Amino acid sequence: MTDPVALTQSLIRCPSVTPEEGGAIVLLDDLLSAAGFQTTRVDRGGIANLFAIWGTAGNGPVFGFNGHTDVVPIGDRDDWTVDPFGGEIRDGILYGRGATDMKSGVAAFVAAAVDMVSTEPPEGAIVISITGDEEGDAKHGTTAILDWMAENGHRMDHCLVGEPTCPSTMGEMMKIGRRGSMTAYFTATGVQGHSAYPHRAKNPVPALARLVDRLASFELDQGTDHFQASTLAVTTFDTGNPANNVIPANCRATVNIRFNDAHSSDSLAEWLQQQCDQIADETGITFEMTITVSGESFVTEPGLLSDLIGRAVEAETGVTPELSTTGGTSDARFIKNMCPVVEFGLVGKTMHQVDECVEVAQITALKSIYSRILRDYFANTSTPTGD
Repeated sequence: MTDPVALTQSLIRCPSVTPEEGGAIVLLDDLLSAAGFQTTRVDRGGIANLFAIWGTAGNGPVFGFNGHTDVVPIGDRDDWTVDPFGGEIRDGILYGRGATDMKSGVAAFVAAAVDMVSTEPPEGAIVISITGDEEGDAKHGTTAILDWMAENGHRMDHCLVGEPTCPSTMGEMMKIGRRGSMTAYFTATGVQGHSAYPHRAKNPVPALARLVDRLASFELDQGTDHFQASTLAVTTFDTGNPANNVIPANCRATVNIRFNDAHSSDSLAEWLQQQCDQIADETGITFEMTITVSGESFVTEPGLLSDLIGRAVEAETGVTPELSTTGGTSDARFIKNMCPVVEFGLVGKTMHQVDECVEVAQITALKSIYSRILRDYFANTSTPTGD
């Protein structure tokens, strides 16, 4: 049987800080190829990605798994009490960058899949997609794999993403959706002048302050069936003005919006522009706005996939997972365009932290959960393509 703990250690020892491959993709490619998976490197834009498939889609349903081997930087090395890329185990705890997010999740599913195709070959296919760009811009990671799949006639009927989803107890939460995320950048332009003669200038600072206060004070919604209320946070406000006797010509601010399925990025962009136009009319200050969108909100309605995962989690842990849409974004936002997608993984308390770590017992339990999900999924060979 494939040991998910040893595999996690091997992956941690690959220094795969985005966008470096670090040996992690190569390691998984070799392991999956040896187990009979057909593997393809789907590299794009300097990012290493791996697509692996076992079986034939025409013979039954296709179950997909998505994960990433890239990790965030370690920060100050002196703050770590262990080697960040050592994969050391102390008192039943495995340490290292990526231990939680999410090399352990990748290792648990790969181990479960390898064992299944070796001992209980399913009718259908298992697809494993691993990216090296989840922690970065995510422009050439999972999106590259999905583009390649579409071009080459591959599909997934359902997909599990192995992100850490549990706040404090193993099994307590799965993610059936995610909020959308967008950032708006504002530049207010007036006329520079001497602060002793404000009537000869046109100060953009109060106008921009009025705008961001209006935005931050506005209640976007009160939540929806599956989502908490949307939020808007002012993240920067800056004039870049070192002088205390000069009214600046320009002032800039940034806001980040995490929004639920009551909105789209387009509808919010329209609302933001309306607010800018109103303040411009009131103050005579000119506003420019640019927007970047990380992802739209989405939800996989409770049904076949969430029920399947919930039963497996409860059977292995005794815990019934909550269906949640909390947290930031993940690569599930791309996969939802192909098939129903749900996220389930480990307790994520230490992800991105110094001395990131995970209980060894959790990795073993996660493999057992993933193994049960696969067995139960393929036990019903008439699984529909959709949810």
